[in-house]
Amino acid sequence: MRLDFFDLQLFLNIVDTGSLTKGAERSSISLQAASERIKKLEQHYATTLFIRHAAGVKLTIAGQTFAEQALLLAQQRKQLEQAMSPYAEGLTAQMSLWCNSSAQSEYLPTLLPQYLVENPHVHIDLKEAESNDIIQAIEKGSAKLGLISSFFNSQQLQTLDFFDDPLILICPTDHPLKIHTELKLIDSLNYPFVGLMQYHSLQQSIETQAKLLNCAIQYRLRLPNFTAIAQVVANGVGIAIMPKRAAQRLSSQYAFHQIELTGEWAKRQLLLAAQNFDELPTTYQHFVQFLLSQKAKLILDED
Repeated sequence: MRLDFFDLQLFLNIVDTGSLTKGAERSSISLQAASERIKKLEQHYATTLFIRHAAGVKLTIAGQTFAEQALLLAQQRKQLEQAMSPYAEGLTAQMSLWCNSSAQSEYLPTLLPQYLVENPHVHIDLKEAESNDIIQAIEKGSAKLGLISSFFNSQQLQTLDFFDDPLILICPTDHPLKIHTELKLIDSLNYPFVGLMQYHSLQQSIETQAKLLNCAIQYRLRLPNFTAIAQVVANGVGIAIMPKRAAQRLSSQYAFHQIELTGEWAKRQLLLAAQNFDELPTTYQHFVQFLLSQKAKLILDED
């Protein structure tokens, strides 16, 4: 027997009115039909739910248990209908994802189209910001979810590993450093650099590493994005440090040599960050699960 919500409501109407006749009337069915439905329930559960008497009906102990569970199911059904009705009416779910420049340019364009096609009711507002600013926004509650670099202190937040995002050095194809396949940062600091603008957290992090080596980076030019940097490096202006994935993407457009950087500082990761992932709204939790499930796709794309 398949449990029918109509039968549950009929049962509750009978309990509420104390009468099979009145319960049938409230459910808009005949007394005979109501009696047959209750009889089938009792046969299915192999127990008596009501004791019938001249004044109406009274619940048995089994009937009381059934009534408690039927009420819970009826309430849950109502909650389900309330939760789902906005989607039937075309409601859209709005999410904001804060991300650093590397995530915004190198990872999300690969993943977001699939998610948006599969979830047509969802709108995503991408907010590009520096990792430090994202961390502060999440801590203050003005942001719910972010993609940040492991460079930065996020101990007050929960984080999940999203993807490795190492840094490499690129140089012109005729540059003296082209003989190297890997390099320490200090071995590159005697050469002129092309860098991101001063406000970029990535460039600030690279400069911090140089200061730890008692060196200062010599900039010939500062530019707003990785594409512009790759172009001027390929034209022989200087060397630069950028995420490996960005360099691999741009190497098909511009001719430059790629050199692995040694040291833990260069082996950074992208992290998903939130105050508490379990307390995120359902839409955000679903999106996080999607992003984590797509890591294999990013590896395949990289290969």
